[in-house]
Amino acid sequence: MRMKFALQLGYWGAQPPTDHADLVVAADRAGFDTVFTAEAWGSDAFTPLAWYGSLTERIRLSTAVVQLSARTPTATAMSTMTLDHLSGGRFALGLGVSGPQVVEGWYGQPFAKPLARTREYIDIIRQVLRREAPVTSDGPAYALPYQGDDASGFGKPLKPILHPLREDVPIWLGAEGPKNVALAAEIADGWLGFLASPRTAHEFNGWLDEGFARPGARRTREDFEVAFLCQLHVTDDRRGVLDAYKPFTALYAGGMGAEEKNFHAEAFRRMGFGDDVDRITELFRSGRKDEAAAAVPDEMVEATAIIGDADSVRSQIAEWEAAGITMLVVTARSVEEIETLAQFID
Repeated sequence: MRMKFALQLGYWGAQPPTDHADLVVAADRAGFDTVFTAEAWGSDAFTPLAWYGSLTERIRLSTAVVQLSARTPTATAMSTMTLDHLSGGRFALGLGVSGPQVVEGWYGQPFAKPLARTREYIDIIRQVLRREAPVTSDGPAYALPYQGDDASGFGKPLKPILHPLREDVPIWLGAEGPKNVALAAEIADGWLGFLASPRTAHEFNGWLDEGFARPGARRTREDFEVAFLCQLHVTDDRRGVLDAYKPFTALYAGGMGAEEKNFHAEAFRRMGFGDDVDRITELFRSGRKDEAAAAVPDEMVEATAIIGDADSVRSQIAEWEAAGITMLVVTARSVEEIETLAQFID
């Protein structure tokens, strides 16, 4: 696969962004493969794609990611079918389990057994999309029909009223740990790597190979998408870019999620920054956020970034591609930045 480019819009802050439509149209025009939206505990991921999709013609529309606990699998399948029809078959579904703080604190759902829940969730979505028979599941997380002690007894298996445009919409998994990455290779069409780095290629490629080798795996290395979030900047001000991203790195390494269960911190530890994570976490959790950002070494930002002049960026992209990464997911703050990145699209 040649290296593809995707635009990550993320989720909204305190107010809706005013320039995302312009960025999506520019990315479509520039040859970007995909545009991604995200969700946390504010804006949702599906609605913006429906809006921006109406303004574009070619670019794929995908979530990175929608959270499993936000919706039942059949509700997610309904949104998938609807957006796939509206976009003329340009939708891809990116899923993730999120973390215990969000799942239990925001959605009021148990976080237990995320791997088993993911497998069951995707199986139900694929049943809906195939529309071969009424959808059923033995559970235990998503029993269909519902069989709990408080069940009415009137539930019955149903087929979707809507005929899907495609019965095999791509499903990508956001994953950070070894078991989740292997699961993505086994049951999904792609892996969405967040805080992932080509410096750990030997490690994550081993996890992927484990999944590909499992009986019934959907894909092989040759037709599986490996999409990594990358802070890509064409600039002569390397120092300025590194410093600008240190607060973001400090937040995810030291302040995101529960201190005892921070998957992002573990990702940085696997990159070899364990001592730095400990120090950053200590500072961030004590309210010293500026000091936490200052404690982030340059190498910690560089692990998930491509920064430099055009020739250097082109060389670094080749290194990411050699590590097995097929798509660079980038952020952009202006149409001009997107147009600059277009020079690296084959």
